[in-house]
Amino acid sequence: MPLNFPILLTWLRVALIPLVVGVFYLPDAWLSPFHKGLASTIVFIVAAVTDWFDGFLARRWNQTSSFGAFLDPVADKLMVAGALLVLVQLDRVNAVIAFVIIGREITISALREWMALIGASKSVAVSSLGKIKTTAQMVAIPMLLYYDMLFGVIDSVLVGSWLLLVAAVLTVWSMCYYLKKAWPLIKESTEQQDKVS
Repeated sequence: MPLNFPILLTWLRVALIPLVVGVFYLPDAWLSPFHKGLASTIVFIVAAVTDWFDGFLARRWNQTSSFGAFLDPVADKLMVAGALLVLVQLDRVNAVIAFVIIGREITISALREWMALIGASKSVAVSSLGKIKTTAQMVAIPMLLYYDMLFGVIDSVLVGSWLLLVAAVLTVWSMCYYLKKAWPLIKESTEQQDKVS
């Protein structure tokens, strides 16, 4: 397993996930509900920033690796899934929306693995639609973790709820986009296997 600074940043992101979730289970005598939300928001934002930096530094320093390419999206999905599950538990996110987002991530991960097996992984490379979805998601989640007025003027609950709804819609849309692009190749590969068998 290669070990360099970008991969260490990715491991740091994985290590921060329990903190995003666990802070809400601390006794109120230790942290007030407001401070729990604030602490979780800060940890989530730090984790999200490491997501940008590890990819940037890996490319900049030419330290990309197959292990890093594997670990990075796993860390991202764990971070989002963990945050969404705690938000469902806190009744800040509808379980259906969380299911749609998490279910899409599992589906697309499986699709990418399949496409890599048949040598067509570039067909399901990240699209601009997927990037917009991720941006909406990564802004919405800390807003809902914070769950209070931001700077006294921004209703983080309202903004976060709407952005997460937008992310859920884009999630379904981007999933259909990836499946549509991959389907001809999947069909062709399946037909070839049927002929061999």
